Amino acid sequence: MAHAKVAQRSRRGRIDASAAALNVLKGMDGAGAKKLEVVLKCDSIGSVEAVESILHKLAVPSVPIHVIHSGVGAVSKSDLVMALNGSRLVLGFNVPVMPKLEQWVKEHGVEVRLYRVIYRLVDDVRKTAESFVPSEPEEKVTGRGKIIALFKSSHRGIILGCQVNEGALSQGSSFRIISAMGPVYSGKIASLHIEQDEVREARPGQQVGIKIEDFNQARIGDLVECFEMTSGKKTQPWAPAGDVLHVDGH
Repeated sequence: MAHAKVAQRSRRGRIDASAAALNVLKGMDGAGAKKLEVVLKCDSIGSVEAVESILHKLAVPSVPIHVIHSGVGAVSKSDLVMALNGSRLVLGFNVPVMPKLEQWVKEHGVEVRLYRVIYRLVDDVRKTAESFVPSEPEEKVTGRGKIIALFKSSHRGIILGCQVNEGALSQGSSFRIISAMGPVYSGKIASLHIEQDEVREARPGQQVGIKIEDFNQARIGDLVECFEMTSGKKTQPWAPAGDVLHVDGH
């Protein structure tokens, strides 16, 4: 019977921890916005007020940080239970965890972080909140060239005679024409020709023709730039560790 109870607690702990991770990864409130909700325990009311004030002012785009419960003294079981209503994260400043609670923390998928330095606490919370911010697409320039000649190809179309200066101008790539006033056209390179031969790409030192059907306002001296959009730096969203972490040597 004792073995069965231990196994049942272990299974329940794994289920609770998985649910905690899923809940935090969703990180949604009723309006569908991500948020970070924490429990805060400190050694004095002054520390509580100071940390709450700093956390309230933290500016993390689209991820508000809420202290859903705070108090003075050691982290207790009631604090851990309160954390279940939020992001399952408890922050302790200059306080311990009451005895015999580490197993409960593991079983219920709560993360307790203990600090001695407020700056480290605040910086960690900021990084945790930032992990929920989706990465913005980033633009990468893959090739640059200069228009050195223009040839008429249709009523509205032209062929750009380009000298490749950097990277590569590639078939199928997104590109733009940049005048002295800024970008004036963007599209995709449907075909590239070096003299009469169709090529897949042109490298520095080569001269290549790019045909455009729907734009005829390019000028000799304008720049041609190929680019691609990347997903940007990906950060794994934070999930509670189900453990008591002595962050700065506490």
